[in-house]
Amino acid sequence: MLFLQDLVIPEQAAEKAQKLSPDSLHQTMQTVIEQVQTNPEGFWHNALQDLAQFGLKVVAALIIYMIGIWLIRYIKHILNRIFERRKTEHTLASFVTSLVSIVLTVLLILATIGTLGVDTTSFAALLAAGGMAIGMALSGTVQNFAGGIMLLIFRPFKSGDYIKAQDQEGYVMQVTIVSTKILTLNNKVVILPNGNIFTGNIENLSAQGILRKQWNISVDYGVDAKACKEAMMEIMRSDPRILNEETYAHVRKNANAMLDPLKVRKINHDPSVIMVSLNSSDITFQARGWVYAKDYLAVEADILERFYTELPPQGFTFAYPHVDVKITH
Repeated sequence: MLFLQDLVIPEQAAEKAQKLSPDSLHQTMQTVIEQVQTNPEGFWHNALQDLAQFGLKVVAALIIYMIGIWLIRYIKHILNRIFERRKTEHTLASFVTSLVSIVLTVLLILATIGTLGVDTTSFAALLAAGGMAIGMALSGTVQNFAGGIMLLIFRPFKSGDYIKAQDQEGYVMQVTIVSTKILTLNNKVVILPNGNIFTGNIENLSAQGILRKQWNISVDYGVDAKACKEAMMEIMRSDPRILNEETYAHVRKNANAMLDPLKVRKINHDPSVIMVSLNSSDITFQARGWVYAKDYLAVEADILERFYTELPPQGFTFAYPHVDVKITH
């Protein structure tokens, strides 16, 4: 039986090849000519009937296509209204709308072709194979694509925020589907892949609107601790960019939704100085002050410089590694 099947398959293949050969096409044309000569009325009747059926299919296909185009536009309009109502990130909204439009358009084209009587199985298989090949070739891009979707949904940062991620820091310029563009303090544009950003640590210095800055200052043993703390406090109080309870109350009153009073209402926002350690050769005080996120870097540098220039003249000398050698006779 297997032997017979092997014999039949080549015969069938040869028969199909013969049907598709130029001779078979010539023979078909001869048959049509003979039918026209022998029975012209029947031939034209069948031809007009087939043409009418095909015309009906074309009309139906056009109707389906026009209705489909209208439905796609309507769905896009509904999606845009939903995204606007929920204030969805523009990049995410645009991407989702485009993706839905492309998918629905492909399905509409397949439905239109199927209405004309064309077998769409091969088209579907071709699309599936092409999608698989593209997915395998762009595996890294797909990871960044997924990371971009998660970033746009959860929004750990937005354009204008100052962030630290992937050993880079700067202001966020743009968040796209596959990458995030930041501007560093050196005016360099750094493009980070979203896949790495989302799976790594993200430090957003702008999220809450205000930040607490800490300065660790080490002085020699023997200084008046109370006087040193008061001198450091005076330096911080004299800088209007460092907040206190009164100025912070104004910040919270005019804050955006990112400032959650339930999380910070029990925190004292006055500047403070505490002693944090007694070291082998020095004493370390820690100065703490709340500042606007936009002033964070400038205040950090300015207050540190004032500590360096104003504390020593008041008798609070900074400690540094040294060795005292005493020679006795």
